Amino acid sequence: MGHSAVRGEGAHRRVPRAEDFGWNDSLYDGPEGDGTDADAPAGESAGSDRPAAPASRNGHGPKGPQGPDGSRRDRPRIPRRGKRVLRWTALGLSVLILGTAGVGYFYYEHLNGNLTRKPLNLGGEQLRHGTDANGRSPVNILLLGSDSRGSRRNVELGGARDDADRKPLADVQMLLHLSADRDSMSVLSIPRDTKVTIPECTDPEDGTVHPRTVDRINSSLQHGGPGCTVATWMELTGIPIDHFMMIDFAGVVDMADAVGGVPVCVDANVHDRRSGLRLKKGTTTVTGEQALQWLRTRHGFEDGSDIGRAKAQHMYMNSMVRRLKAGTKLTDPGKLRSLAEAATKALTVDEGIDTVKDLYDLANELKQVPTDRITMATMPWEYSDGGSYVVPKPGEAEEVFSLIRDDIALDGKDAKSEKGAEKGTEDPAAPSDRIPVRVRNGTGSTTLAPVDGRAAVLTDRLHRLGFTRATADPTSVSQANTTLSYADEDRRGDALAVAKALGLPERAVRRSADAEGITLVIGADWRAGVTYPRTKEAAEDRGAPESARALNGGDTEACMRVNRSFTW
Repeated sequence: MGHSAVRGEGAHRRVPRAEDFGWNDSLYDGPEGDGTDADAPAGESAGSDRPAAPASRNGHGPKGPQGPDGSRRDRPRIPRRGKRVLRWTALGLSVLILGTAGVGYFYYEHLNGNLTRKPLNLGGEQLRHGTDANGRSPVNILLLGSDSRGSRRNVELGGARDDADRKPLADVQMLLHLSADRDSMSVLSIPRDTKVTIPECTDPEDGTVHPRTVDRINSSLQHGGPGCTVATWMELTGIPIDHFMMIDFAGVVDMADAVGGVPVCVDANVHDRRSGLRLKKGTTTVTGEQALQWLRTRHGFEDGSDIGRAKAQHMYMNSMVRRLKAGTKLTDPGKLRSLAEAATKALTVDEGIDTVKDLYDLANELKQVPTDRITMATMPWEYSDGGSYVVPKPGEAEEVFSLIRDDIALDGKDAKSEKGAEKGTEDPAAPSDRIPVRVRNGTGSTTLAPVDGRAAVLTDRLHRLGFTRATADPTSVSQANTTLSYADEDRRGDALAVAKALGLPERAVRRSADAEGITLVIGADWRAGVTYPRTKEAAEDRGAPESARALNGGDTEACMRVNRSFTW
């Protein structure tokens, strides 16, 4: 990755101090310090093969800010150590970290030069969000871990020297969904071996056109970069993606070291010789190389598959978020500066993240989410092609995708509070023959073809019930759950009258600023019949299905199940 960084002038270059860049230490509520930076790491030696940075936006080239004497200060380097490592750790956390820094303008400018930027979408149409009753939209960020061996450091960390010239794969992929009301956050992982359709993508670097193909989702990164992985996710899930953040081996080593210890738990002694992880039963605060071993361990957990490893990553991420939100490492300006340096140097982001200030603003929104409203989950899946691939589990994967598309939290707490429904005195309904209804067929999904003619069937049904102004809309959509949306509060009574006539539960009726009048979208849960199937399951409010293996951010008792072949 072409990170914006340069070689230091010696083995002991320090991280910039607060006074160098306008950092205001008075913004901290923690213990007072003496202004020293004893904990800041030393710089990397000049022997590093890390590529030089491109010219900065102000034309000063790869050098750092100008000092009082007119000289240029080389941007310092942070040492990297450790063995092989999974690449995702910094992704969601770096946003939270930056939001705690309280940095000044000049330090922002310094950090801006650390970020590497790439196009957001290399494939087809950019999907757009709907809005809630207050005109707010959710935010979706795709978090990617690259296995690039493009530098000597990454080869040392990742092994496989023969792969040094291979294009990287996106072996770790997580979608972070921040709800429109900023009350919840859901994180969805997709296994790297998921068989998907990768759309046609054009490489922005050399203009190479990669044709549409079917392959593992991790190979999408080789079709022009992270923008093709974004396009693949949107085609698979129908979920709009606003931003991406990507990190490689060396970046996570920096971040893992900067963040410090994180408590993890195993239900038995574990020794995975492939990762080097060796822990005693119970809770251990892992740091340094041990933390990296936890993140890359696969065979030592559960059935030895990537599914178990994803669960271990979710546990680690939840534990780290709890520690950061509790204030760990947030009261020491020196450690915070190291953390901000590591985070920005580690990341490749989309071009929509213009400055670190954008990350800071987003972090302030993420910090509003209570820990117990953070949910980590994995796409429901099943084996395919004799076990060579996994594919989305019919029905249940689409249900999870739909929950995120509809901005419903995976923990199920939104549904129980009937999110989006307006309470109070109901506006009386107009006569049925004066209520216009737009009907759309949304019965298709990633695993099921749409049922032809469903919009026409339900339109005819509405006509027979007296709603003669109902019309079938040919617009193609895909939605797991049937919804009836209305734009203005004075139309809620009309919408409820339509729902009652069709047998729709009140939870399916919601206000949306994007709705055109009253819009009925027939979901994959209503593929036949003219009366909505009010099964017990459909009548109950619920979150992600059990197969998503959801883990709550407030669960302090979570413990990884050890593969009994790897105990000691």
